[in-house]
Amino acid sequence: MKVEDRINWVYSSANEQELAERYNTWAKDYDNDLEDRGGYIAPQRVVETLAKYLPKDAKILDAGVGTGLIGKVLFEHGYSNLEGLDISEGMLEKAAEKNIYAALHQKVMGEPLGFPTDSFDGIVSVGVLTYGHAPKSSFDELIRITKSGGYIIFPLVTDFYETSDFKTKMAELETSSHWQLISCSDRFQPLPKLEPDIYYQIWIYKVC
Repeated sequence: MKVEDRINWVYSSANEQELAERYNTWAKDYDNDLEDRGGYIAPQRVVETLAKYLPKDAKILDAGVGTGLIGKVLFEHGYSNLEGLDISEGMLEKAAEKNIYAALHQKVMGEPLGFPTDSFDGIVSVGVLTYGHAPKSSFDELIRITKSGGYIIFPLVTDFYETSDFKTKMAELETSSHWQLISCSDRFQPLPKLEPDIYYQIWIYKVC
C-alpha cells in the first residue's frame, strides 16, 4: 500500500476501535513508511520549535506517541524525562523498543487521561489532532495536566485547521484565558517525498 493510501486509511477510521486496529496493523511498517519512504521531517521541526521553550530537564508528555519517532528526536536533543500515550497497543510496543520513555500508557485522547492536574511541563502531540483522530475536547484535558506556564506544542494540517471545529475551540480557549498563543509557524510539507498535498503548521500555546 502506498504511504498516502495508508494515511488516508487511518484518517477514515469510523471509530476509536477501528483507529486502534488500523494502527496496530501499521505499526511494524510505520517507521519505514514515514521516515524512509516519506522523508518525514515533522519530528525534527517540532522538536526544534519545542527546544526554544522547554529546558532539557522538562517533564514532557508525548500525546499520541505512535512508535516513538518524536521521542527519539527529543532524546537526541537531550530530553530524557519523557512519558507517552497512545490508543494503539501495537504502536506502544514499538515505542517501548526504543527505550527512551520513562512510562508508556494506553489511553484515548478526548477521554479523561488519568494524570494528576499539573503533571507536565510540556506536551507535544504530532499527527494526532487531525482527521478521524483526537477530538477538539482533547485540548481541555491536555491543558488540565500541563502546569501553568508550561507549553502545548502541536502541528495541524492546514486544511484541517481551516475546515474543522478546532479553529473555534482553540480561539475560545484563548479568549477564556486557558492558554495563550505564542506562535504559529509557516506551513511546511511534513512528508516531502510524497505528493505535496499535506501541509503542517506548528502551534505553540502557553498554559495560563
